[in-house]
Parts: sequence; C-alpha cells; structure tokens
Amino acid sequence: MSQPSTSPAGQSREPLLSEHPAGATHRRIVALTFAAWIFDFYDLLLYSFLLVPVARELHLTPPQSSFALGMSLLMTAVGGIVFGVVGDRIGRRPTIALTVAIYGLGTLLCAFSHSLAELVLYRSITGLGMGGGWAPGQSLIAESMPAVSRARYAAYVQTGAPLGGLLAAAAAGFVAPVIGWRLTFAVSALPALIVLVAVMLWLPESDVWMRNASAGKVRGEVAAIVLYRRIIGLLFVVVLLNSEAYWFTYTWMPGYLELQRGMTAGAAGRLLITMQLGAVVGYSTFGILADHFGRRPMICGYGIVMAVGLIPPTLLWHQAAATRAMIPIAMAAAGCGTGLWSGMAPMISELLPTRIRNTALGLLLNLSRGFQFFTPLAIVFLSTWLGFGATLSLGAIFSLIGAALVWILPETRGRTITDLDEVAV
Repeated sequence: MSQPSTSPAGQSREPLLSEHPAGATHRRIVALTFAAWIFDFYDLLLYSFLLVPVARELHLTPPQSSFALGMSLLMTAVGGIVFGVVGDRIGRRPTIALTVAIYGLGTLLCAFSHSLAELVLYRSITGLGMGGGWAPGQSLIAESMPAVSRARYAAYVQTGAPLGGLLAAAAAGFVAPVIGWRLTFAVSALPALIVLVAVMLWLPESDVWMRNASAGKVRGEVAAIVLYRRIIGLLFVVVLLNSEAYWFTYTWMPGYLELQRGMTAGAAGRLLITMQLGAVVGYSTFGILADHFGRRPMICGYGIVMAVGLIPPTLLWHQAAATRAMIPIAMAAAGCGTGLWSGMAPMISELLPTRIRNTALGLLLNLSRGFQFFTPLAIVFLSTWLGFGATLSLGAIFSLIGAALVWILPETRGRTITDLDEVAV
C-alpha cells in the first residue's frame, strides 16, 4: 500500500494516482479517453474518405474539396489553442466532454450540407471540437499513469487515431455506398453522444490538476509559455514536420486511389483499411518500446519506417504494382510508421509543467495541424507539376527530417510528471 508522500515544506500528502500501481481507475481513464479519441479522429477523417461522393453531389471542384478539407484542419488549430487554455483553467474532464459534444454536432450537421459554404461551416465546427479534444485527454493520461508505463498507456489511447481512420475507411467503402454519404454522417454522430454521457458519468478529474488548482498554480495563460519558449520552439519544429508527413499522406490518399489509380470505392477502402491495420500495430507497439528504449529512438525509427512505406504506393506505383502484394505491404508499413504519434504526447507532457501542459499540448499539435490548411491545396497545385503520386511521396521527406530532428530534444523516459511543478514559477 502506498504511503503518504512528503512535500518540500515537510507536509505529508496523499499519493497521486500516478504514484499507485496501475489499477481499475487507471483502466477506466484509458478506456474513456480512448473512446473520446477514436470517434474524434473518425469524425475528422470521415470527410476525406467521403470526398468523392460529396464532391459529385455538390458539384465541387478539386480545389473546393481541398478548401473544405483545409478549413477543418485549420479549425483544429483554433480548437487546440482555445481548449488548450480552457483545459488548464477548468480541468481536463469538462474540456473533454465539451469537445466531444462539439465534434459530434459538426458531424451531424454535415449530413445537411447542400453547398460549399455549408460544408465548410459544418466541417469547421467538427475541426474545432476535434482540435480541442486531444490535449485534455493526453494531459489526463500523462498525469494519471505511473511513470514506468506512461508511454504505453498514452499509446493505447492514441491507437484510437488509426482505429478511427479504419472505421472511417470502412464506413466510406462499405456503408456509404449502401445508405449514402448524408446518412453516413448522421449515423456517425451517435457515438459522440454515447461517449459524452459516459465521460460525464464515469471519467475522473486529474488529481495532479486538482492539486495545482488548490495551490493556485493553475493559470492556463498563453503568456506563461514564454518561460518555456526554447523547448516549446524545438517541440513545434518536430511536431510540424511529422504533421506535414502525416497529412501529406492522408488528406488526398483516398481521392488519389480512386481518381488517379482508377480504384473503386470498395477497392480503395480495402487498401486504406490495410494501411490503418498497420497503423494499429504501430500505435499499439510504440509505447511499449518507448518505455523500454526511450522516446527519441522510437520516434526516429518509426519515422523512417513511415518514409520507406510511402514510396511504393506513390512514387513507384507502377513498379510496385508489378510485384504481388507490394503495395498493400508498403501501405501497412507506412501506417505502422505513423505510430510515432503515440510518443508525442508523453514527450511533450514530460518536458512541461502542469500549469501549461494542456495549453502547450493543444497549441503544439493543433497549431502545426492548422498549417495543414495549405496542404490539400498544395497537393492539388504540385500534382499538376510533379504528378499526384510524386507529390504525395513528399510526405516521406518530411518524415525523414522529423525523424532526424527528434534528437535535438532531451530524453524523458521515466520522468516523474510533477518534477517541473516544484520549480515552475
């Protein structure tokens, strides 16, 4: 049984949840934050997978479809900044609930789109909620899990991203052709309602956040980030490069397979499902390896795997297609490499104090994702010059640079999550 810890002032205190062995409460936190994240990511990617039928019915050109894609990603930046601050001020649990409600509403409204303007508005609402949901969930995980297994549990939650993409690919490839894209959006809003109720009933608040709140250390002020501007700047470079790699791969991949490679929705869906299954393997294994070998070597290694996997289905399509199963294997490898995203939240959380953790997580992930407003448009523009496949292969270059630059950051494996709280001013 854990004994009360002693504060610097010599006063005893009850042990934090992160100081207890993993138990039922830890598993409940993981399960509920995972549920919030899987449908968060599902709702974000669903439009990418439904882009072709939506464009056909609404008579959208490729630049207009890219604009709708880009706006949803741009609004994730707004959501990340706004709800990053909110999560440090009012707590992790209510912020998770609020963002789930917003992205669920945005997905439902997409079913009623009849013009580009309406689609952009509703996708912006989805992006706003989605952008705000990652940081409080990962803050809660970082502040609740034992240090020796923090990356593992963060990875389990982050696995909701490829699983959400897997569900989106399945919905677009097999459900939408039967019931239509509008009803697919409408039905897809239901899980958010279920998750919202579950979060409100059963998700506990972070005891680390509550202790800081009771001590008057909770601020959530963007200005406080200035104190940590150097490390945040380095983190932003690494996150931005890996974000470019990810979205260069995912925003136009479904459209590329159908429009450029002549695949049916079902055939493209099967290939994308293979990619997402690889991602599930990557995300679920990353944390175990990162807790053993460290954050930096695993982020670097997985980034290289992603880059290698991207080349055959993009730059070398014709050569790879001549070899049996080469393209599915490469797609699975590229998906596996995206598992490096399981390491971003633990590394960021371990490098920053509690009072700005949620703000910084939201800012770093979603500001870098806000840059992706330009990515779908850039892909359309560059594809006329380089070709569609060669343009998508640029994601491999971003992945390799991100893999190299992760070494400029300190290693944080095993760090106690409250270490920086005692020295924070």
